[in-house]
Amino acid sequence: MIILKVIHLLVALAVIVGVLMQSGKSAGLSGVIDGGATTFFGKSKGLDAKLSKFTTVAAIVFMITSLILAFL
Repeated sequence: MIILKVIHLLVALAVIVGVLMQSGKSAGLSGVIDGGATTFFGKSKGLDAKLSKFTTVAAIVFMITSLILAFL
């Protein structure tokens, strides 16, 4: 039970980090000002796709652990 709570907490933190690391759908003015800095620092379209998939998997695991903890 305690191990499941620790896993749940770690997955919750992973979801938060995943959501905060993603860039918005419309970058707007920040995208214009940012210019090539995003690709310079390694944040490319491929990274956004991987980050999106990671966030989706983490959210699914979070929901599953939430349901298991609710039933216990």
